[in-house]
Amino acid sequence: MCGLFVSMGEITTKQMDAVLELLYHRGPDEGKSVVTDRVHLGHRRLSIIGLDDGIQPIHNQSQDKWIVCNGEIYNYERIKAKLELETKFITQSDSEVALKLIEKNGAEAIDQLDGMFAFFIADEKNDSFVVARDTLGIKPLYYGLDQSGNYVFSSELKALDNFVEKAEEFPHGHYFTPEEGFVCYRKITSPEKLYNQDQIEKVNENIRETMKSAVKKRLIADVEVGVLLSGGLDSSLIAAIAKKHHSGNFPLKSFCVGAEGSADVMNARKVAEALGTEHYEYIYTENELVEAVSDVIYHLESYEPSLVRSAIPNYFVSKLASEHVKVILSGEGADELFAGYAYMEKYQNTASLNQEIIRILNTLHNVNLQRADRMSMAHSLELRVPFLDLNVVENALQIPAELKIHKKDRMEKWLLRKAFDGELPDEVLWRKKAEFSEGSGALDILDDYAENVISDEEFNAIKEKASVDLRSKQEAFYYEIFKKHFPSEGMLQNVGKWATA
Repeated sequence: MCGLFVSMGEITTKQMDAVLELLYHRGPDEGKSVVTDRVHLGHRRLSIIGLDDGIQPIHNQSQDKWIVCNGEIYNYERIKAKLELETKFITQSDSEVALKLIEKNGAEAIDQLDGMFAFFIADEKNDSFVVARDTLGIKPLYYGLDQSGNYVFSSELKALDNFVEKAEEFPHGHYFTPEEGFVCYRKITSPEKLYNQDQIEKVNENIRETMKSAVKKRLIADVEVGVLLSGGLDSSLIAAIAKKHHSGNFPLKSFCVGAEGSADVMNARKVAEALGTEHYEYIYTENELVEAVSDVIYHLESYEPSLVRSAIPNYFVSKLASEHVKVILSGEGADELFAGYAYMEKYQNTASLNQEIIRILNTLHNVNLQRADRMSMAHSLELRVPFLDLNVVENALQIPAELKIHKKDRMEKWLLRKAFDGELPDEVLWRKKAEFSEGSGALDILDDYAENVISDEEFNAIKEKASVDLRSKQEAFYYEIFKKHFPSEGMLQNVGKWATA
């Protein structure tokens, strides 16, 4: 997990140092920049794999190709074993595998990578470059053109603000070369083959197997891995699987935050006790929540109210976890894949349900996944999302709507709960879904605060002045803070929006 910055145009050493300082939180372990004949490469590193020799940029043997990468390649060992028959590796880093794979097979080989990543490869020999982002956009990447028309790329928008007039989000599931432009190398599609409704045992078995595999591969690290434990179904299932497959000299650590007496805190304690994790929790106050809002918005680069209020508990739990581990597993994606949202009951046939699931999966990159990345990275913590493993996604899309949609006698995510029956205490496994901000006690606190600090007259004045539509006092409160951090109008166009404020 890291932060990258690349400029194809002129940039001074002082400017590069300032950019890498802006991205310091994404990689406090090491920082380095390299200037080649054609490109300026900057990188901040959070050391997870290849601790001793993985500093980036990484070059090939002839030093005419360089990579800066943010993320993790989970199948790097398998790919490396094949490539080692023909080439020599310089480091133990998983990022070097992406460099070697593309050096040997070209950009079209990117679809062989299993992981979360955003990377830039400079090809000095051919006066070219390759940029790519993972299928769902788990890792962030932005780009723009400087005044001379040269490309600039960065992990966060704030680092581009002084270099480009208009920054854009790099599309997920794509790579880019000057010769081909943007190429979609992989996208999520509806499967041709579906399970039959009477194959419930096979469906449950495959849910368990794909989830077990997804968690196991995300335990790969040269540092300690922990679990975010909100006490809800999704994080509890991941914790249960991780506990079974966790190895090393340290017990599996779990982390939870919330207001005093909140549902998340109480349920997380039950799960931690049942699983036997080494559990840590932090009880925040109303004042701490409000005080954190400005820092949250700065790192989140968004004022979207649903996103901000759910990001605040994420901010606190990431801070807590970072004091003990470098990597955390989280439960993003389960509600999308297993129809956990109440509105999804209107999609009664599989084709329409899958169409909606794919639609919302393709929006995660600048809402839920942006929150997950920015709040963890604010505290130099890598966050991994097993439910968004591509095999888990593919398997979930093969399940017919009849087995997913909740009914009067069947609660949401019934199928996922049934697949892991007996793995968790019943009061946790069959607990009704609550938003993280709701379960952690943040929702009411922030609603009340915004109502108290912004009068109706002030709200109307802010709305009139704003260049975007503001739907609530809470959104106006966040928007005002956002504009103080990012006065440039160009920052606004990359703010992802949820349906309701």
